[in-house]
Amino acid sequence: MIRLALLRHGHTVWNRAGRIQGRSDIPLDDTARADLAAQSLPADWQEAEIWSSPLQRAAETARLVTGQVPRTDPALIEMNWGQWEGRHGLDLRADPSSGFRDIELWGWDYRPPGGESPAEVWARLTPWLQSLRRDAVAVCHIGVMRMILARAHHWDFDGPAPFQVKRNRLFVVEITGESLTPWPEPIRLEKAKP
Repeated sequence: MIRLALLRHGHTVWNRAGRIQGRSDIPLDDTARADLAAQSLPADWQEAEIWSSPLQRAAETARLVTGQVPRTDPALIEMNWGQWEGRHGLDLRADPSSGFRDIELWGWDYRPPGGESPAEVWARLTPWLQSLRRDAVAVCHIGVMRMILARAHHWDFDGPAPFQVKRNRLFVVEITGESLTPWPEPIRLEKAKP
């Protein structure tokens, strides 16, 4: 059994403005940098292998929280939102012609125009998950976290999610072969020691 802790990257200007980032390589904002520099992994995770998405907001979050340069893998990059990247989610929701759906209505095959479906994200994540050989922390994106947690919780994007992805928390799944078992509650990051 291998433990995998998922951590969402810190805030960016686009996050705070409600813009869809996807694969756009938007950096952390200064407030996020200061907040993350004041936090660290819990002691039980100090020896874990550190991974991140290659996007700078995730890699920098990993460096700030762990003090290490993470290993990166393209499998951990955010979901491709296609034509919706850079747009405001509220504007898309208000436009009936956009095809926008709330996550509870996606299913595994829902795809933004020119983007990627949850099933396609899962297909690129699976080989990476199966390659892990020891406990790991992966700093990544809400889309990637949703796919892993959806599989672990047996949720098919068909009604309210049985989890809520929040920042500054480790969402842990245990990997045994092809089976994913979620921990019932996330673990908060700790205050960094001076």
